Amino acid sequence: MRILHTSDWHLGRAFHRVNLLGAQAEFIGHLVTTVREREVDAVVVSGDVYDRAVPHLAAIELFDTALHRLADLGVPTVMISGNHDSARRLGVGAGLIGRAGIHLRTEPSAAGTPVVLRDAHGDVAFYGLPYLEPALVKDEFGVDRAGHEAVLGAAMDRVRADLATRARGTRSVVLAHAFVTGGQASDSERDITVGGVAAVPAGVFDGVDYVALGHLHGCQTITERVRYSGSPLAYSFSEAGHRKSMWLIDLDADGSVAAERVDCPVPRPLARVRGTLDDLLADPELTRHEDAWIEATLTDPVRPADPMARLTERFPHTLSLVFAPERAPDDPQVSYARRLAGRSDQQIAQDFVAHVRGAGPDEDETAVLREAFDAVRADDAVREVAR
Repeated sequence: MRILHTSDWHLGRAFHRVNLLGAQAEFIGHLVTTVREREVDAVVVSGDVYDRAVPHLAAIELFDTALHRLADLGVPTVMISGNHDSARRLGVGAGLIGRAGIHLRTEPSAAGTPVVLRDAHGDVAFYGLPYLEPALVKDEFGVDRAGHEAVLGAAMDRVRADLATRARGTRSVVLAHAFVTGGQASDSERDITVGGVAAVPAGVFDGVDYVALGHLHGCQTITERVRYSGSPLAYSFSEAGHRKSMWLIDLDADGSVAAERVDCPVPRPLARVRGTLDDLLADPELTRHEDAWIEATLTDPVRPADPMARLTERFPHTLSLVFAPERAPDDPQVSYARRLAGRSDQQIAQDFVAHVRGAGPDEDETAVLREAFDAVRADDAVREVAR
């Protein structure tokens, strides 16, 4: 069976105020063409179909177009909800849409109920594990501790239990939206840390033939059977080095996997440039970036006059301007934002305690801070679901 694995469409998302809906529509067209020309048997979309829980109308219309075009191909599609989606909204009409061969899996309770497709070698069971917010699903899965590994492990126990009841030789594919250990994150993914832990070990998924992951925006291989497709478009300058693609997976009769990357259309290349303003305007090595979307980091010791206007004369598609004069990290003039760069909310809170008290929080206080941040995250998730 030939499977096309994609994820993290984030329909409706902009890039530094640039509307990407046209580029997203081009990707949908590319997806449909790939399905047709490469004789794909099934499409899997591993979450974050939309960029927000309540997407705007143009994004919904594009999703509707995508559903119709996929249904017209007569090729089954399995989709799950991600942490950016409202599972309840995305799942509306799932039963009816399923009759057209578009199978939406947004309910955690259905983790052990697969979509079963068939090829010349027998059945392939597709299990959809939507994003599992631990605080919201721990009771459903009967786990004592609200953590990603616990709820995903319980969901996979249901998958393995169902698979054990099926005919010998039934192959299996799991769709999941999670941060798996070994994956490389970028700046454009929403933090899903719970209890100080965001990642789960790949071993959670043992026992199935292929795991189609979503959430991380870079295409990457965790193991030969566990892969991220990544997002089809870049959504932050941290993805400037990404090669955006989908996985074309051939699942053989014995469950062995062969994988090929299929590149996605690039609306405009990304580039990060750094240096003084005069150097950026004069450096001949930067000529190749003149038509790219640009993030420019200026290292001038004093902020130059009209930097954006001057940059856009050479780089008309400059979208982000960062002022970072080269100073030692302990220089008192280093900006607050630079001092916080790369630090989690938990670390910032602990640093604040140390600053005002003269000593950092002890083990019990650290646990209280962690529980507070987890409670806020869970409350935000509940609010999004209820909107």
